[in-house]
Amino acid sequence: MSKKNGIEPFSRRSFLRSAATLGAAALAAPALAQNATPLEALINDRSRGNWDDQFDAKAAARTAAAVQSNAPILGPDSVPNIQQAIAQYQNIAANGGWPQINPTSQQALQLGATDPAVQSLRQHLMITGDLPREAGISSAFDSYVDGAVKRFQARHGLPADGVLGDFTLKAMNIPANVRLQQLNTNLVRLQTFPSDLGRRHVMVNIPATRVEAVEDGQVALRHQAIVGRESRPTHIINSKIYEVILNPYWTAPRSIVVKDIVPLMRKDPTYLTKNNIRLIDGKGQEVAPETIDWNSDKAPDLMFRQDPGKTNAMASTKINFHNPNNEYMHDTPEQGLFNKLMRFDSSGCVRVQNVRDLATWLLAETPGWPRQHIEQVISTRVNTPITLASEVPVYFVYISAWSARDGIVQFRDDIYNLDGNSQLALNTTQGMEQPVQ
Repeated sequence: MSKKNGIEPFSRRSFLRSAATLGAAALAAPALAQNATPLEALINDRSRGNWDDQFDAKAAARTAAAVQSNAPILGPDSVPNIQQAIAQYQNIAANGGWPQINPTSQQALQLGATDPAVQSLRQHLMITGDLPREAGISSAFDSYVDGAVKRFQARHGLPADGVLGDFTLKAMNIPANVRLQQLNTNLVRLQTFPSDLGRRHVMVNIPATRVEAVEDGQVALRHQAIVGRESRPTHIINSKIYEVILNPYWTAPRSIVVKDIVPLMRKDPTYLTKNNIRLIDGKGQEVAPETIDWNSDKAPDLMFRQDPGKTNAMASTKINFHNPNNEYMHDTPEQGLFNKLMRFDSSGCVRVQNVRDLATWLLAETPGWPRQHIEQVISTRVNTPITLASEVPVYFVYISAWSARDGIVQFRDDIYNLDGNSQLALNTTQGMEQPVQ
């Protein structure tokens, strides 16, 4: 990890220096008027229109969609790309960073709002490359600013709604030198991966709650994921996927039996029956729940196994990979969880949205398993393990900052507090983002 760079307090002078070096922030700009300061050139630009009531028809092109890329987070270009981002942020930090955003009005900062803080917001977004310079400096939250805020939100894994809510404001007010530190921390992480990750491989990025299926250097599939909460984190591991199970049994890990199931049985003795969970002893024999003393200090030394079906904790699909932590990827009957702002809710395993697409991709080189046959087997609710013809490498990683070849720098919440600075943990697990009041 690099040393933390010093950063001077933000001032009008430091903004002018930053505006003069916005090329480092991937901004293209026309030549400044002769003998004019950068800010004066912005104000006097004839093409700026009326900054109190602007509409930018091309704003959508700079928003969330523009942040998407077919380039994988892990790949041969990952290290040079983040090194380019580090150079960019070194330049930003050396020129005073960006201003803090402190809204003064009671209304939420969004399209149509007017607030003196929008001037600082515009400066910030120009420096980070999210807002073109020709948008100018004013207190009006116009379509230029709306598109730029959405782009910023997409780069930080936040809902791209254009509203300056709590988490968006927290992300914006993280100083440039702290973001630079985060980039350097993730450079070290990226340098640990081999240059050859496998022609076909899967990457699970924990802080991004994202799964990528990569084939021939391009992202073939991208999935939202739910990963382990801070108290039960998903482990970082390099392994290989060897099996897909359709209509899986779910065997509750010992930690869930002790922390969750036994307390539930004390409250409701019918809990196991309602959820199709059977108790199996060491001889493979089923044990009746009513024969167990659920108030005992020790949980019963039995297997808690849930039958396949709609209520099964893994729903239709389980994906197994070699690991000592009894973790796996799987489907879920609770699809609404994927709509949460941040998805750190599991006990360590990874729930994958649209997991049948991933299963189909994994089985593409295993003869006899086209999508139609997979769906037919799932409809039978019969437990069906399938061994892959060739094991597929899988990488569970903790990459909270990265950059694609197009220079778009991405950051995520440091959910497990591994980046070395408390400001990088936005506490986005606490609920949905609310507008600043």
